[in-house]
Amino acid sequence: MLIKSRIIASSENYYLYQLEKLIFERKMIAFPNAKINIGLNITEKRADGFHNIETVFYPIPLSDILEINISDENDGFDNTGLKIEDGKIENNLCYKAYQILKKDFKLPPINVHLHKIIPFGAGLGGGSSDASFTLILLNNVFKLNIKEVELLRYAEKIGSDCPFFIKNEPAFATEKGNILNKIDFSLKGYFIIVIHPKIHINTAIAYSKIKPKLPAKSLTNLINEPIETWKGKVSNDFEDVIFKLHPEIGNIKNKLYNLGAVYASMSGSGSAVFGIFNEEIKLKNQFKNYYTWSGIL
Repeated sequence: MLIKSRIIASSENYYLYQLEKLIFERKMIAFPNAKINIGLNITEKRADGFHNIETVFYPIPLSDILEINISDENDGFDNTGLKIEDGKIENNLCYKAYQILKKDFKLPPINVHLHKIIPFGAGLGGGSSDASFTLILLNNVFKLNIKEVELLRYAEKIGSDCPFFIKNEPAFATEKGNILNKIDFSLKGYFIIVIHPKIHINTAIAYSKIKPKLPAKSLTNLINEPIETWKGKVSNDFEDVIFKLHPEIGNIKNKLYNLGAVYASMSGSGSAVFGIFNEEIKLKNQFKNYYTWSGIL
């Protein structure tokens, strides 16, 4: 898939040659990772129709594969792995990220190849991560010298949780999820299982059924307590609504606890559910009809 090397001697093609040379000198491939929400409180309805939340975003090593190459002609987008139903380039978040930067910088036509591994509609932030990593990759490849604070602004134009993937470190997120505060928090060494039952959750509908409320205890305090105490305390406000609509998702959470999870929760507005374990476990056929992924944090 990598662009083939060419020797271009003519002066009219010198600019293209320099761009191609730059591609070989710098990384063309990135691995946009997913995130999980540890706790999610919906605190109030905003005047603009959105909601204010508070949650802990935590990166996990479940990743897509993103490759960007210079195009000789028009922009292009190619998708392998999990297939994107709407394959139109203008609707893809990676391409939107490219277009945002192209307004301010001279960029050549590009081909984007995205190998999707993170499931869609799962609450894992896969699309947002792809977009943010596109910004980072373009910045690095073309030496745009965009500072992190500026990348965060570009990312926010694409989506509320896109800025998280620019920093890509544990953060306490507030407002629409776009205000990030770094926290001293780590789940390093724990084993995680992610289950996606292939149920699509409409986020707007999920929000419409929530009655915002302030939490009884600060999430930042709760996560500093031993993880074994989180059950019943560190909660996701979407779960009551989503589990009533789709009992199957609640059953997955209960099953993860039965398998020995020290903590289990739905991520975001769903429908993926994750379980955190003290040690690696073998799933065998417990979730054979679902998308499953596991790894060490």
